[in-house]
Amino acid sequence: MAEIKALIFDLDGVIVDTAEYHYAAWKRLADQLGITFTKADNELLKGVSRVKSFDILLGLGPVEMSEGEKEPYRDQKNKWFVEYISKMTPADILPGVVDFIAREKENNRKIVLGSASKNAASVLKNVELIDAFDAIVDGTHVSAAKPDPEVFLKGAEAVQVAPKNCLVFEDAAAGVEAAINGDMYCVGIGAPEVLGKAHWVVPGIGYIKMEEFKRKIESL
Repeated sequence: MAEIKALIFDLDGVIVDTAEYHYAAWKRLADQLGITFTKADNELLKGVSRVKSFDILLGLGPVEMSEGEKEPYRDQKNKWFVEYISKMTPADILPGVVDFIAREKENNRKIVLGSASKNAASVLKNVELIDAFDAIVDGTHVSAAKPDPEVFLKGAEAVQVAPKNCLVFEDAAAGVEAAINGDMYCVGIGAPEVLGKAHWVVPGIGYIKMEEFKRKIESL
């Protein structure tokens, strides 16, 4: 396998878990529009841009609107989400993340964020982790949603590392596909039945040892 020189992390479900905050904001908006929106429906929005997420939500109900009418609703959802995440602290960082990143920085690997969220920098500031990243590429820097690899390719470019030397950490199927589409290695964080296309699937960052990942790749 190629030498891993950069680690690219998705945010939600990998570094922190903001799924509940996203769900609360989307549910609040769905209720306002008279659309039934469940936690199972919320899974459809994982790793998806706000624009596409709102279209998915509208598809769940009888509501139709023009592109011009959609923007105020998307903005309202984001305002509610920002309100929720403003209360986040370092206690919201998922287990094993801080130690893993510190260890890999000592191994001279670049640490990059590649997230569809337009609030990624705010979240990292709130949990006091923003200084750990060599580059941050989020929804404000890209136009294509995962499974398009744009966010990861821009992350690799930001630290001047070739895609084949990058390892992506993702908790969404669309994100795993994006990494593979970008010719990168990928570790899925979550359930194998959802993330089966990843090169390796683990329950969380704390379970990862790079030596074990190398052995896993070499055995494929």
